[in-house]
Parts: sequence; structure tokens; C-alpha cells
Amino acid sequence: MTKLVTIIGGSGFVGRYIARRMAQAGWRVRVATRRPSQHLQVRTYGVVGQVEPVLCNIRDEASLRAVIAGADAVINCAGILAESGKNRFADVQAEGAGRVARLAAEAGVAQLVQISAIGADAGSDSEYARTKAAGEEAVKAAFPNVVILRPSIIFGTEDQFFNRFAGMARFGPFLPIAEGNTMFQPVYVDDVAKVAAMAAQGTVPAGTYELGGPDVRSFRELMVMMLAEIRRKRVIINMPGFMARIVAWKLSAAQFLTAGLFTNTVLTKDQLRNLARDNVVSPGAKGFADLGVEPVPMELVLPGYLWRFRPAGQYTAIGESAKGLRRQG
Repeated sequence: MTKLVTIIGGSGFVGRYIARRMAQAGWRVRVATRRPSQHLQVRTYGVVGQVEPVLCNIRDEASLRAVIAGADAVINCAGILAESGKNRFADVQAEGAGRVARLAAEAGVAQLVQISAIGADAGSDSEYARTKAAGEEAVKAAFPNVVILRPSIIFGTEDQFFNRFAGMARFGPFLPIAEGNTMFQPVYVDDVAKVAAMAAQGTVPAGTYELGGPDVRSFRELMVMMLAEIRRKRVIINMPGFMARIVAWKLSAAQFLTAGLFTNTVLTKDQLRNLARDNVVSPGAKGFADLGVEPVPMELVLPGYLWRFRPAGQYTAIGESAKGLRRQG
């Protein structure tokens, strides 16, 4: 019988890439999501009936137990970058992760993969980082043979990093950022999905792996690269700490005053605390090299989706080519 994998948070950015890879490997795939009717497109990742979105909330034990039942492997991709409504860091990233691991162990699941993040640290002043670390400990306690993946910032067609700042760059002559000297090691989403799929199929030894791309660059350097790609000249303003805190406070206040109608995903105080620390692979950490995977560089991927932010969109390249022809003439 074809093996079954349950992907918690499988309708999210990383989860969709993992679902596609598991389907290509011939597995049946349960994409566990809070809103299955909004993610019917995942069915197209495989043949009829191979990939199915199913109702699940990581905060609800009964729904988790139902989607884990009968699975040969479970991959937990659930996580949030900012709190909103009932989705709190502790509920999703700490208690939720531990709940998934406990139920997976009870159900006799063979392989468990936990998607965490570089920077997970029980001693951090960021609640995001602390709850990621708490989730890792809870998972290891319930399922000792777990594979934990800690990616740096993830890029790809639907990312919320380059797309967000490229969108901001369309308006006005300035591009404000915070903590511009912080170092990142961006990793391609499908590289993370590839390792997660390998782990779910039992070809990755248990342990923690930090996943970073081939390039380490500062936040400001990444913005310079992005602006060059979208052919826009903007003045990058690295906001002083006090100014960044004021912006974060105002945006969070707007979320509170609108009772959640506006969700602050732009900049929060907790994100500022995270931005103050480099987000790169730790010296000596296990990673892509240990798994025989060569990560894809940003230069090969960014042009494929950032072109839409250029002044003339897909026609910008045609204009540049025409200028070259005129010069030659």
C-alpha cells in the first residue's frame, strides 16, 4: 500500500513545496490546514485522490489526532511570524509542536520532521525565538528520533521577504529598513522542502540541521540586490532603533484598535528583537553538506518572480535589449 504523510500547516509557503515533493515521490499526502476549502489547489500536486486538504487546527487535539491517524510520516510546518487572534506563539510553536510529537508517537508514526528556525533560543528576548526553542525541546522529549530543520530566512516565488520589500519599493524614493547590518543566509524554499521530504522518507539521520543558502549577506546588501533586480533606484534608510520601535508600536496599536481587522505583519517589537541577531548557520552545525544537497543561489531564482515589480514588468528586459541594439547600430 502507498505510504501516507500528514503535513501539518501543509497549505503554507513551505508546506506546499513539501506536499508537491512527497506527491512526486509517490506518497499519499494529507495537507492539514484550518481552511481546507481555500486550498483545493493542492490536489493538483498529484493524481486524483493522492493529495487532499483536510481540516485541522494545531491547537485542537482531536483534529490533530484524526489527521495523524494511519500516517507513516508527519511533518510539522505550523508556525507564525506575528501573533493575531487566537494564534499565539506559545500555543502554536511550543505547545502545538509538542502536541504533534506526542500524538505522532502514540500513533506509531515512523518518521517525524519538525520545521523550526535558525535563532531558536530558550534564552532569547524574542518570544518567537523562545517558543521555537521550547517547541524543539517538547518534540525531542516526546519523539527522540525526530529530524529538526532550522532554515534561515526562506525565499521563493511566494515569499514574504523579497516580495514585501519589492512591493514597498514601488512607492516613493525611500526604502526604510531596520537593523540593516544584521546578517542573513537566505535559503531557497524548495531546498528546505527537499530535505524535509528526504527526512520523511527515512533517509536523514535523527538530529538538528541548520539550513542556509550559499551566500551570507547583510539585510542592507539583500535590499541592494533586490532593487537591482527590479530596476529601481531607491535610497535605503536604516532606521535608528528608537524610530523602528515607534513604527512597530504604531503598527501593533493599529492591530489592537481595529480588533484584528488589520494584522501587523510589517514590523512588530518581537520581530525587531529577532532582527538584532544574525540569522546564519552556526559554526559546526549539521546542514546541507552533511546531506549531500547543494543549495540553490539566490541569483538563479530571484529573477523568476521579482520581474513583476520592475517599472515595465516583463517588458523591461525587452526594452533593455532594444537599447543594446540601438547602441550597436
